[in-house]
Amino acid sequence: MRASAQAAFKAESYQGERLNFESAGAFFSHLTERRWALVHALQGAGEVPVRELARRVGRDVKRVHEDAGVLVGLGLIERTERGGLRCPFNDIHVDMHLHQAA
Repeated sequence: MRASAQAAFKAESYQGERLNFESAGAFFSHLTERRWALVHALQGAGEVPVRELARRVGRDVKRVHEDAGVLVGLGLIERTERGGLRCPFNDIHVDMHLHQAA
C-alpha cells in the first residue's frame, strides 16, 4: 500500500480509487454476492431510489437499504442529496493476492 500511495503522489493524473482488506474473509464478508448485485445494478444507471433498486434486484427494501449503507461506508456507492443511490464508477477491478504466511 505504501508503494501505491507514493506512486499516486508522484503521478500527474488521476490514479483511481483503492479499497484494501486485511484478508479474503474480510473482503467477502463486506462484499457479498447480493451487495455486488446492487453495485452492478447502479453502474451507469444514474440516481436510483432505494425502492426502485430493490425492485430491480428483486429484494426486500429494508435489506437493500442495509446493504446500501455498507456499500456507502466503503465508498463504492453514494447517497444523493435527494436520498437516492448512485455508483460513481463505470469500471471496478478486483485484484486479490493470496500467499502463505512465512
